[in-house]
Amino acid sequence: MGKIKAIRNEADYDAALLRIDALMDAEPGTSEGDELDVLTDLVEHYEEKHVPMGFPSPISAIEFRLEQAGMAPRDLIPFIGSRAKVSEVLSGKRPLTMPMARALHEHLGIPAEVLLQQPGATFSEPLEDLEWSRFPLTAMVKLGWIPRARNLASRAHELIGDLVRRAGGPEVAGAVLYRKSQHTRANSKTDPYALKAWCWKVLAEANEHPPSVSYQRGTVTLEFLRQLARLSWLEEGPRLAKEFLGKHGIPLVTVPHLPRTYLDGAALKLGDGTPVIGLTLRYDRLDNFWFCLLHELAHVGRHMDVDGETAFVDDLTLRDVEGAREDPTELQADEWAEDALIPRAIWETSAVRQEPSPMSVINLANALQIHPAIVAGRVRHEQRNYRLLSQFVGTGKVRPHFGMAA
Repeated sequence: MGKIKAIRNEADYDAALLRIDALMDAEPGTSEGDELDVLTDLVEHYEEKHVPMGFPSPISAIEFRLEQAGMAPRDLIPFIGSRAKVSEVLSGKRPLTMPMARALHEHLGIPAEVLLQQPGATFSEPLEDLEWSRFPLTAMVKLGWIPRARNLASRAHELIGDLVRRAGGPEVAGAVLYRKSQHTRANSKTDPYALKAWCWKVLAEANEHPPSVSYQRGTVTLEFLRQLARLSWLEEGPRLAKEFLGKHGIPLVTVPHLPRTYLDGAALKLGDGTPVIGLTLRYDRLDNFWFCLLHELAHVGRHMDVDGETAFVDDLTLRDVEGAREDPTELQADEWAEDALIPRAIWETSAVRQEPSPMSVINLANALQIHPAIVAGRVRHEQRNYRLLSQFVGTGKVRPHFGMAA
């Protein structure tokens, strides 16, 4: 047996590991085998004192807590949402959301460090750094989002706190706050407080008027968008689109934009992971409605369902800004929306691109059974000429479908 010494520092530890590696094939009962046994014991003793263990996975921690408490997976329904969601979380098909993690921490005592996989993690108040008086309080009162009251600024936290609660609580509201800025197609002049307020209003409306069925991840595909686009052929297309999405567990919410939001639409998530599409209808035109709707849905299918993103907000006028830096996710959403409305191969060979006449617009719309506004809007965007084919874009034809003034 070689000379063995105690392991007192990192250098001794590394040397012992190297020696163990060299002795791994030693036969039991030989001097090398005895040396291997002693070194293994010394290394284990050193690791117990000096090498921190990694966190167990959140799923392992949940399963251990269930076994420890004599609970079954169905007992997680109050904390995770439904039997299907519990099954998806435990199988790794659905990520834990912050509200789920907080509930599991508070009710089952699973450490925040384990659930969030971050040393020293805690469930702190995600909205604690906000300056509540900076919200557009007067505009929010005028729209009926918060009640009229004296001393609005001093009561801002209280009044907007109710909107936050209706949106799903601080964790859900905070998810809108802390998303990565590079995933936003937002105007540089946007007031971030107004944008937050608008997003929270959309989430509150979706929570208060949920679809009758649960959303299933993977529902939104390119073919799904094409089915939706064909509803534009019908006079009641915008209203039918809302019904179609509701039948697939996706709330479509229309909320007027606030001053300094420069916003067309957003894809957001409720606390249980349900995707929500919010539209401002600031441009009350059919071409804008259909493209914006499919663009936000493309974010759900291509990004939120895949990467777990919680929010995308879009000022679609920025598509026309030459030289502007574009995030790949926005370009991917544009691609799906355009292809769903007018398949690329058809568009590239269409006569309307060479001769954008009223007759060519109508002919292509009839061939695809989509509203002429979609064809006209595509021509206007591609040629950057928004005086062209104005008679086809359906100005004033969207808001009445959603009970808003035209």
